[in-house]
Amino acid sequence: MKVWKKLTIAVLAGGLLLPSGAIHPPKAEALTASGALSPVTPKDTVYQIITDRFVDGDTSNNKPAGFDPTLFDDANGDGRGDGNDLKLYQGGDWKGIIDKIPYLKNMGVTAVWISAPYSNRDTAINDYQAGGAINRWTSFHGYHVRNYFATNKHFGLMKDFEGLRDALHAQGIKLVIDFVTNHTSRWQNPTSGYSAEDGKLYEPDKNAAGAYQFNAAGDLLDANGDGKTDNLLADPHNDVNGWFHGLGDRGADSSRYGFRHKDLGSLADFSQENSAVIAHLEKAATFWKSKGVDGFRHDATLHMNPAFTKGLKDAIDSASGGPMTHFGEFFISRPDPKYDEYRTFPDRTGVNNLDFEYFRASTNAFGNFSETMSSFGNMLLTTSADYTYENQAVTFLDNHDVTRFRYIQPNDKPYHAALATLMTSRGTPNIYYGTEQYLSSADSSDIAGRVFMEKAASFNQNSTAYKVIKSLSALRQSNEAVAYGTTSVLYSTNDVLVYQRQFYDKQVVVAVNRQPNSSFVVPAINTTLPAGTYADTLGGLLSGASASVTNVSGQNKIASFTLAGGQVNVWSYNPSLGTTVPRIGDVVSTSGRPGNTVYIYGTGLGGSPVVKFGTATATVVSSSDTFIEAVVPSVAAGPQTITVTKGSSVSNTFAYEVLTDDQVQVIFKVNATTTPGQNIHLVGSIAELGSWDAAKSTEAMMNPNYPVWFLPVSVPKGATFQFKFVKKDASGNVVWEGGSNRTFTAPTSGSADTVVYTWQ
Repeated sequence: MKVWKKLTIAVLAGGLLLPSGAIHPPKAEALTASGALSPVTPKDTVYQIITDRFVDGDTSNNKPAGFDPTLFDDANGDGRGDGNDLKLYQGGDWKGIIDKIPYLKNMGVTAVWISAPYSNRDTAINDYQAGGAINRWTSFHGYHVRNYFATNKHFGLMKDFEGLRDALHAQGIKLVIDFVTNHTSRWQNPTSGYSAEDGKLYEPDKNAAGAYQFNAAGDLLDANGDGKTDNLLADPHNDVNGWFHGLGDRGADSSRYGFRHKDLGSLADFSQENSAVIAHLEKAATFWKSKGVDGFRHDATLHMNPAFTKGLKDAIDSASGGPMTHFGEFFISRPDPKYDEYRTFPDRTGVNNLDFEYFRASTNAFGNFSETMSSFGNMLLTTSADYTYENQAVTFLDNHDVTRFRYIQPNDKPYHAALATLMTSRGTPNIYYGTEQYLSSADSSDIAGRVFMEKAASFNQNSTAYKVIKSLSALRQSNEAVAYGTTSVLYSTNDVLVYQRQFYDKQVVVAVNRQPNSSFVVPAINTTLPAGTYADTLGGLLSGASASVTNVSGQNKIASFTLAGGQVNVWSYNPSLGTTVPRIGDVVSTSGRPGNTVYIYGTGLGGSPVVKFGTATATVVSSSDTFIEAVVPSVAAGPQTITVTKGSSVSNTFAYEVLTDDQVQVIFKVNATTTPGQNIHLVGSIAELGSWDAAKSTEAMMNPNYPVWFLPVSVPKGATFQFKFVKKDASGNVVWEGGSNRTFTAPTSGSADTVVYTWQ
């Protein structure tokens, strides 16, 4: 694996087992001045693990103290999960992941995304069925937070989490945690007339100064001697401090207001406009950052207040340790009226997307064949143009919220073709645990796909899918065309796609036939590959063959070839780009304040590079040929372009959003009437409000109580600024309100509401 500095690999005698009390392996040499291993980048291959559903490495935590043992799936009484009732706990834990690190590393996995690590509701979730039956569910998935500052005891104690972190880092594998800031647990039961249920949030004991108290191992303790280790903080059934929206299920409300303010599946929905909620959630996130994680996968971003999300991401990245990887679940269909909101979410918040547009198109093209390969290729081109940071979007074939891809596509040939395409397409690929072992589902539900891998698969390192991931992960690491390159379609039909990834002179060409039993002749294709013969990177694993490139009348061409059923060819051209000319491939993070750390990836970055944000020069902390760590300079807030200069050579540019300062929320309100098609927006004197450019105004305000409109907006703390409201229609026509500019001073923390202004 190519990294910025040489990795020091530590392997314990006898493997990577870390029994209770074992000494943690040393970390790999820090890749950054701040000591972090590194954020996830497009060079990585992510592997998603539902912790409870992977491997049971420690049976002692299967039934923690106080847990109802009937909620553990152990009908045969052997103390281990049976893998049968997937609504119940199965026993997977952090020790089990540690045990399988050699398996993951050999597959080419360079980042692991695990379930939320903190304490969840641990009582039965009863769904009452017609006829009197009761389905009993558990929070095995980690999406029902109870206490953000305690570990989920089913997964292990804090020392076990730290052991997982250290074992992964020792092998150069990054750790991403799932994190939920949209809701707690279910507070009303929709199967019993929305009767009261749970949804409560707890916090640790505090000392006299208000600081949370933990024992020497980092776990909760009874600091005040009341017999409890945590304390009720917020209760949606007695919400005296307004921690929850409390509006009930969204139902058929498809408005932005409905998605953001009403309940998702009766889960108690946080009021992310409340200063106390903001402070607690930011404190929780930075607490887990301090434990040494490398990234956050944010749950349910479609349902979150973007102003809160922007502030949360900024708080995490501005805390000690440098910027992190952030991606989230903005769940859409294809096509979807929310597509524009989805595609711009990373630009507005700094949190990139799990690429549901890629997922939908891939399912249709390789799974049920409802879209052509030409259509899939067009999606690659369209999204590459639509997404500002297309190579940071996290692509996937399936995950825990949808059915297994294998359930849709049981034929190996298109299954492998989809996997090879995922591994070579723009974006950062995510492999759902067990995809490499062809795990399927009993039905089309998401829960049926959450199988217990220990019971369902043999962890075979010789499966074709495993070897495809291994080979193409290595290619993604070695050839920057796959990680950072542009995408072009060289040829497409209903069933065949030939596409190219290119980063300067580096190129990878992929030719795919999705049909398992039909061959197709591909005509000679124009190419920028130099003349020569190119071996199949997969070594014939998917029946690929070499390609011949010759010059015909001044144009290089890939000679005509035949693609057999399910055949995939991957041809790589990987010349050295030298060390003289700087070239930027990726930047983490994509937004931040002056003084924040920024990581720049690419080639030719070593020596004495000069990094600029616009015309302002940044301080370079360290550099190598493939990596620069720098500090955002004092520069005007708003969009800036990063460049790297060495001598007379100036790199390509990379977009970066400079924030004015620490972000807080202001909830703007106005009483205004509109004509059909018009919406109210906000524009003002600061960069966060578009610097008086109506084309850069906020998103449309929401109007559940028309003609009153409101919108939470992220602005710099303590700033005094001017603003106005504007009306926009679908054609972009703008009507400014009259009168003098309005003035507001933002709070120094949390959030603040304006009065209800009247349109001037």
